[in-house]
Amino acid sequence: MFDLTVIGAGLAGMLAACNAAKAGLKVKVIAQGLGALHWSAGTVDVLGYDPATGTPVSHPLQAIEALSAAQPAHPYALAGTQALAAALDEFQALAAEAGLPYAGAATAGENLWLPSPLGAARPALLAPKAQLAGALAGAPLLIVGLQGMRDFFPELIAENLRRAGHQARAASLPLELVTTRRDSNNVHLALALDDPARHAALGDALAALLQPGERIGLPAIVGLKEHAAALAELRARLGVPVFEVPTLPPSVPGLRLNAALRGHLQRLGVRLELNAEVTGLHAAGGRLTAVETATSSTRPRRHEAHSFLLATGGLLGRGIDSDHAGRVWETALNLPLAALPERTAWFRPGFLDPAGHPLFRSGVAVDRHFQPVDEAGAPVYANLWAAGGILAHADPVQERSLEGIAIATGIAAAREIVATRRPDEEVTS
Repeated sequence: MFDLTVIGAGLAGMLAACNAAKAGLKVKVIAQGLGALHWSAGTVDVLGYDPATGTPVSHPLQAIEALSAAQPAHPYALAGTQALAAALDEFQALAAEAGLPYAGAATAGENLWLPSPLGAARPALLAPKAQLAGALAGAPLLIVGLQGMRDFFPELIAENLRRAGHQARAASLPLELVTTRRDSNNVHLALALDDPARHAALGDALAALLQPGERIGLPAIVGLKEHAAALAELRARLGVPVFEVPTLPPSVPGLRLNAALRGHLQRLGVRLELNAEVTGLHAAGGRLTAVETATSSTRPRRHEAHSFLLATGGLLGRGIDSDHAGRVWETALNLPLAALPERTAWFRPGFLDPAGHPLFRSGVAVDRHFQPVDEAGAPVYANLWAAGGILAHADPVQERSLEGIAIATGIAAAREIVATRRPDEEVTS
């Protein structure tokens, strides 16, 4: 039997699994899909905008102190600012160990402002090494795309950057420098640039476009499995800062982080089972004893464990679902939901309303130990915890806090789970 079964393979679930495995627990991760990393920019957004005013945040950890006082049920308030800072340090150490180093602004604790796929400034506290040189305060930017590449428009990015007061221009290179395929998505292009000959040819072509004093922004396709080598080769060949601009999904930076974390899980001996949708559960004496996942046969697969962690994401991760009749439910364990508005108040009229949409604040309520609770505040199951986007009382889209909440609560929940193991209780090896 496993000590811990994590339901969900996103950032929160995988970090929780890593933390628990390092503490000596025998851990299994089951998930219906790959999590939301392939949708993300690959950065760590902790708090980009004040949820009360919608104004940009320059120092997230300082702003979270005020946020926690105003919203004591917010996941950051439950985790605590010191625990968040420690969790971010732990994430950086883990990412560096996995060969994908992350860093932040020169001023500790200050948000970076990086170019989005549309040329807008987007806040992030930490970013992979490949994106750091794109911080908007700095030398002129040359944004280079590939002719015929989907969903990356260098002229649009450069124009929007200029409108925001940044020096930027655009250029395009033939797609044939990278691939002869005509129907290629971002992942195909990144895999093609794992080839040293191709990123060498790209470097020579970029050198012909470069003007003195510029840094070069490329779509985030500079290698997938051999990313570090490809980026180092381009920078060495050109002698100027080269950075990646995230693209629309599928996100290559997100896939790199996903692969790095999965590799780390495997080295720690964590079992990972994908395409495993939870369809049922077994409970006795106020504890979960097992969950079931669908199989190709008529008999579901049973997963027994001493403890369980729910990290399936919120509405965007299908951890929460709804129907046309106004019913909203948690999809894996049918847990009670909190902060659920009336049907007529789910959404605001404007799709991009700065105040966000009320429905996105709904989710599973937890106590300070990150255990899901009922309306009376009592734990639903004595051996169940929850973390990440499934938690109520936060809108990660509006706040730009998705990864920060996942990291803080995933690690905090794992530590709570480890702490429940009695000193005299043998941990499965």
